[in-house]
Amino acid sequence: MAGGTALGACPVEAVDVHAFEVPTDGPDGTEQDGTLEWDSTTVVLVRVHAGGTTGLGYTYGDVSVAPFVTSRLAPAVVGGDALSPPALWQRMGARMRNAGRPGAGAMALSAVDVALWDLKARLLGLPLVRLLPAYHDRVPVYGSGGFTNYPLDRLTGQLAAWVEQGVPRVKLKTSREPEQDPRRLTAVRRAIGDGPELFTDANGALGRKEALYWAHRFHDEWDVRWFEEPVGSADLEGLRLLRDRGPGRLDIAAGEYAFTTQDFANLVNGPAVDCLQADVTRCGGITGVLEVAGLSAARHLDLSAHCAPAVSAHAFCVVRRLRHLEYFHDHVRVERLLFDGIPAPESGALRPDTGRPGLGLDVRWADAEPYRVHGTRPA
Repeated sequence: MAGGTALGACPVEAVDVHAFEVPTDGPDGTEQDGTLEWDSTTVVLVRVHAGGTTGLGYTYGDVSVAPFVTSRLAPAVVGGDALSPPALWQRMGARMRNAGRPGAGAMALSAVDVALWDLKARLLGLPLVRLLPAYHDRVPVYGSGGFTNYPLDRLTGQLAAWVEQGVPRVKLKTSREPEQDPRRLTAVRRAIGDGPELFTDANGALGRKEALYWAHRFHDEWDVRWFEEPVGSADLEGLRLLRDRGPGRLDIAAGEYAFTTQDFANLVNGPAVDCLQADVTRCGGITGVLEVAGLSAARHLDLSAHCAPAVSAHAFCVVRRLRHLEYFHDHVRVERLLFDGIPAPESGALRPDTGRPGLGLDVRWADAEPYRVHGTRPA
């Protein structure tokens, strides 16, 4: 292919790592959900170099992910074949065994894996979606934000704006102060109308019986169709209880904190969810998504992408049982700040750019530099 490379081994020459911490734009500088309050979002950016070409990947996590990449994963990648990301994924997994794979380790692995797939696609002169075994050419999205500390006007304005832009489903955070949720849900439903689907996310804030009570109220009073992490994602019995005894048209979802293939196997065993979620920046990158996609298909469950829209727009085209992608307010802001080439929703979906190689992203170094908390700007 013109602009590509011959299909021979192409050794990885170097890996560099950067991290940027971007303040939120929430009230009083913070955002809140059912269980957490935060004032910034940290992006760990990994670049992998081979054959005069650079691939990039990233994850959303603590800045400690960056030195983990440098100390544990870069030595496993340098010298390996840039055209074989799964082989390098397996090599990294072996090297991090005693350092800890779940959590920060999985995020580090994910960022490097995404960079390797981006690099391979660029070396071959292909958009990433064309390199992958894609079933789809676009990924439906739902607007996600609606933080619990938003005043009502900002809450309703944000969700209604997505609907006005053609996004037919929206989600708000709930369950931090459950007694406030009826007022919030009533205002949102009034603002968006009866047509759009309404989703809620408790971020594991509720106990089992409390969650079951709210599941029925959410569905019966506001026609909520999606209840994400009503209980903690590690409470498989609780999730299964909600799935089995909740309203028939209300899907129970979890999986954003699954880091290994076994974590996903545990969720589909039973199953504990109606729809599985996976985060490409946590579950092992593109290679991890390929494994989870096969698992969801084998268990006849849909799979929904959690956040990181610029990467997920490519990665989740490989999912045969694709449901949708979380178009998350914070990540949309951060990705537009850090990168050129960010896709925007069209008719309620993200379509990967097939006119540019790899992910189609370029780092906006000058705009990113004020937020740097790790690494140095490339010369």
